[in-house]
Amino acid sequence: MRRLGSTRRTGRTRRRATAAAVCAAALAALTAVPAQAHGPDDRAAHWELKDTGTPEVRFRGLAAVSRNTAWVAGTGGTVLRTTDGGASWRNVSPPGAAELQFRDVEAFDARRAVVLAIGEGEASRVYRTDDGGVTWTESFRNTDPKAFYDCLAFFDSRHGLAMSDPVDGKFRILSTGDGGRTWKVLPNTGMPAAQEGEAGFAASGQCLVTSGPKDVWLATGGAARARVLHSADRGRTWTAADTALPAGDPARGVFALAFRDRAHGLAVGGDFRPDQPSPQAAARTSDGGRTWRPAATPPPAYRSGVAWLPHSRTAALAVGPTGTDLTSDGGRTWRTVDTGSYDTVDCVPHQGCWAAGEKGRVARLEH
Repeated sequence: MRRLGSTRRTGRTRRRATAAAVCAAALAALTAVPAQAHGPDDRAAHWELKDTGTPEVRFRGLAAVSRNTAWVAGTGGTVLRTTDGGASWRNVSPPGAAELQFRDVEAFDARRAVVLAIGEGEASRVYRTDDGGVTWTESFRNTDPKAFYDCLAFFDSRHGLAMSDPVDGKFRILSTGDGGRTWKVLPNTGMPAAQEGEAGFAASGQCLVTSGPKDVWLATGGAARARVLHSADRGRTWTAADTALPAGDPARGVFALAFRDRAHGLAVGGDFRPDQPSPQAAARTSDGGRTWRPAATPPPAYRSGVAWLPHSRTAALAVGPTGTDLTSDGGRTWRTVDTGSYDTVDCVPHQGCWAAGEKGRVARLEH
């Protein structure tokens, strides 16, 4: 038995080492390539656009399952799925959803996924599929006119949360323990009071993120201070921390978060108006979000999505309408490596990094 266990550990170690080596090579390639060099003939890592056939749709919801499988969700009630690396896409939109705005999708595999529609009152809804989008079940419809849901996040295939802008002065949290089949509103006694005008941004599906079995973080903006709220008990009690990201206006704040473990996280955002600057559009934490340090060299403009590269403790990508930025030092400094427009980005092990955005744009990171 010990030999068998040792063999399994050795096999896992070798696979991890191989994946880490590939990731390191991709990081080196990304760092070397100039911002304008991201065409199909480049040998460096680059975004390669995948034709979705939906130029009228803006995809702000993205779930990368693997290098071959990904889900995207967007305007017009649109949900697409690929299982061949983006070579083809299947329209798996829920029936009767054409008037809805899907802003988040969380997928467990090629068959099981949960999507969130945003909006005031009954426009905020959750759907789940167990058969790759052939059929959908509406598992939640908001009936409170004061609520507006922004993001979903799951700890595992059963336990997850959804967050709404403040209701009666506090952010509202929905909870599921059965993979999104049923939902309940959590008590707000452990939630700190919201600032005047504070809300979440349904820009990339990354205003609510998890790491591990219990930790979850919530990004805010629109108020005097851009904050990150943290819960270590699956959303029952929360603490709030200020960041240095742009604030003081409804268009400014933290738009996206990414945590590679329960201690190390990144925050990106700024001012989403294209005619407004976004100084200090990124920050990092190494203490689970208790404190946030501004990037020494932040992205040059507003960024709405962020993701850690797989098998790396220091590399991550941030995306926005004006480009993609790379950090190779844990968020201290960022460098633009692509000028294409994307709203959200997601990475999974085995080199599966995807990005999505306006005009039906979906891309996979190629090496």
